Amino acid sequence: MITLHHHPFCPQSRFIRLVLAEFGVEPTLVEERPWERRREFLLLNAEGATPVLSEESAPSVPGADVIAEYLDETRGLALGDRRLLPEEPLGRVEVRRLMRWFNVKFYAEASYLLVTEKIYKRYMNSRDGGGAPDMDAIRVARANLRYHLRYIGYLAGTRSWLAGDKLTYADLAAAAHLSCVDYLGDAPWNESETAKAWYARIKSRPSFRPLLNESLPGVSASASYADLDF
Repeated sequence: MITLHHHPFCPQSRFIRLVLAEFGVEPTLVEERPWERRREFLLLNAEGATPVLSEESAPSVPGADVIAEYLDETRGLALGDRRLLPEEPLGRVEVRRLMRWFNVKFYAEASYLLVTEKIYKRYMNSRDGGGAPDMDAIRVARANLRYHLRYIGYLAGTRSWLAGDKLTYADLAAAAHLSCVDYLGDAPWNESETAKAWYARIKSRPSFRPLLNESLPGVSASASYADLDF
């Protein structure tokens, strides 16, 4: 049995949920609010960040990229042609490069800012940084999104999928971050029709359905969020 400690709108947590769904694994989900620094959660991951995966009688596996590698090593071969990390070394390098791009760079420059300002701060007390959204941070994130969407469009326009000929971790990482941005209505889809068409393919996959069915009390999803023909 797999347990995933996550937050529903943590982009890296969404990435791992997509990965598990592509593997055909339905985890037990435990929602965490990392800013609360719950003692039991810190014992699983001293960093105090989501996601964290755990299996019975095994140490916890913290961090999206580490979890992705762990799942490939323990279950990847069973997927055959649907494996999410290529077998050839250079192909693996490109997937890992793009995973880092989205889980680190895109996160820091866009999705983290938007999710923190528009969602997390609603639930944080003032001591932990809660309060009104910082509009300067939101404007910065929106400006950065245009650059990132153009880059996604470039990748999707020169390859079948972002990292090559097959769906990989790179596509799921990018889509997870964009799903949070899209929910909040901040995705500039008019920036790249190629990126938009790629995302439409991704969110039409069965693995995406649980994310599209989620909602947040007090924060309505954008009109495009669950629309497969947006």
